[in-house]
Amino acid sequence: MYGYQGRLLIVDLSKRKDRTLELDEAFIKKWLGATGFGIRLLYELQDPGLDPLSPGNPLIFVTGPFAGTMVPCSPRFGVFAKSPQSWLLGEAYASGFWGTELKKAGYDGLAVLGASERPVYLYLEDGDVRFMDAAHLWGETTWRTEEAIRKDLGDHEIKIASIGPAGENLVRFACIINDRYRAAGRTGLGAVMGSKRLKAIAVVGSQPIAVAKPEELEDRCLELYRRLQGPGTSKYRMLGTVANVLVLNAAGCMPTRNYRDALFEGAYRVSGEALNEAFVSKVQACSACPMRCEHIATIQKGRFKGTSVRVEYEPLWALGPYCGIEDLEAIVKAIELCDLYGMDAVSSGVSIAFAMECSERGILTKLDTGGLEPTFGDAESLLALLEAIAFRKGIGSLLAEGVRRASKILGRGSEVFAMHVKGVEMTGYDVRSLKTCALGYAISRRGAHHQTHGAYSLDLSGKVDRFKAEKERGKLVKDLEDLYILYDSLTLCKFTRSIIGVEEMAELYYLVTGFRKSPLDLLRTAERISNMARLYNLREGLTRSDDALPPRIMKDPVPNGPAKGSLVKPEELELLIGAYYEARGWDGEGIPKPEKLLELELEDYDPRLIARTRMEA
Repeated sequence: MYGYQGRLLIVDLSKRKDRTLELDEAFIKKWLGATGFGIRLLYELQDPGLDPLSPGNPLIFVTGPFAGTMVPCSPRFGVFAKSPQSWLLGEAYASGFWGTELKKAGYDGLAVLGASERPVYLYLEDGDVRFMDAAHLWGETTWRTEEAIRKDLGDHEIKIASIGPAGENLVRFACIINDRYRAAGRTGLGAVMGSKRLKAIAVVGSQPIAVAKPEELEDRCLELYRRLQGPGTSKYRMLGTVANVLVLNAAGCMPTRNYRDALFEGAYRVSGEALNEAFVSKVQACSACPMRCEHIATIQKGRFKGTSVRVEYEPLWALGPYCGIEDLEAIVKAIELCDLYGMDAVSSGVSIAFAMECSERGILTKLDTGGLEPTFGDAESLLALLEAIAFRKGIGSLLAEGVRRASKILGRGSEVFAMHVKGVEMTGYDVRSLKTCALGYAISRRGAHHQTHGAYSLDLSGKVDRFKAEKERGKLVKDLEDLYILYDSLTLCKFTRSIIGVEEMAELYYLVTGFRKSPLDLLRTAERISNMARLYNLREGLTRSDDALPPRIMKDPVPNGPAKGSLVKPEELELLIGAYYEARGWDGEGIPKPEKLLELELEDYDPRLIARTRMEA
């Protein structure tokens, strides 16, 4: 088999046993790669309706056909489980080198079942699986864990994915860190890993990854490498994603102070330009990447001397402007703490901003916060609360539940200030003036996230009127979702999207695998995967009411700037969601119609014939 290893490793931590599942050609063609494999396997391996932090929740790591080949920017991997935040589909992606190493170890994926009685880490080497004691690593940071495992095993080439104290303490937005600076960040999958008492997965492999047409693939990839070093990707090489700070601020769509504002007066002081001038010490790349977008910021002096971490827009936004903080050194330190403790920086910042607003409004008192008075702009409280969350100390234990659960527990009207979709905290685009993006957030299969659809690009590029809600947006978002599933399934970095489109994907897929799929075939496969995600969520209890936006988006208009007065009216959201359901071939409740399921070869998963299970999230 070309492009794929054709094998899934299944490890049962409860029984300390492993086995290999062969992936046949029919399965591979139908589900393509990481996203398709992950969602389909999760549906099959997980019993409906279980608690995400119970041993029965499988944790699935999956690569794609391009990983480990010469195809540029293709080392990504996906992680899947039932989310402890949404109690629906948990899905996250990371880049770096770990996914390629898993492929080289002989597997397209790894499914971890059960839970260990004591802390353990897995060591995978070319088909050999070892259960290693991790008692000495429990409580360590992710970076220290990487260093210790390499020392223990005597091999500095081993690639490691691990959790930190946040995952161990079941912080619901804990993440999984690999290759020091890369995170499978969203939907709380680090907490699932912690619930299994699985500290890390260390991988080393030397298995070949054969491709069908090596000479033709080499020629095509050389051309793509040249194009990926051209002007179409200069943003990522020059400043990185932090270039978005000034762009979004100028458009009046950068959420600030928990959506009180959409402009940040200190934007330049925390911009990509300021960061690169003062702190960026090196720019590096993932496996097989000619772009080098990974900007490492290092603080050379002062109280945070020695801090060194990769900085991207979303963490900088969440721990900076969203919390009203313009102390760039403190923001860089906060990002480092999130990586060390192993928790999603976006959800961390949004949860802390929620606490800041509740504190300013008197909903949280000094008695609640252990003497802290967190307010917008307070960098010291930000750093203190990050530690409190990671170790579930005091008010940190409440915030570690995420804003949806925290607001339910706290009450006192705090639900209005909890910015999430399906229990997953919002990311750095103010959708009140980005109507296409607003739809993308509302219907996203994994809660609030821009990377399932990228719909903000249509709004900000002027291809549509970002202030209007129109029926055509339904099909636009549907098509973008399917396109993004192709990038994720094939494990292509989305930063290649200006260079590698569906036509190039189809050509590369043939050269790598020998399987011919036209661009339309690929998009039809992506549509199948999109619907499979919906079917999983429906089985776990999703209803029409879950496709929604936070109340503040529909009640509090943008107060100033170029988007002043913008909000998403309830009737606009209904129009957008209805148009999306129609474009998808779903009924008015968001359930795929029988004819759509038949068309996509999913008739065996008809939710009308399968019992739904809804547990309290």
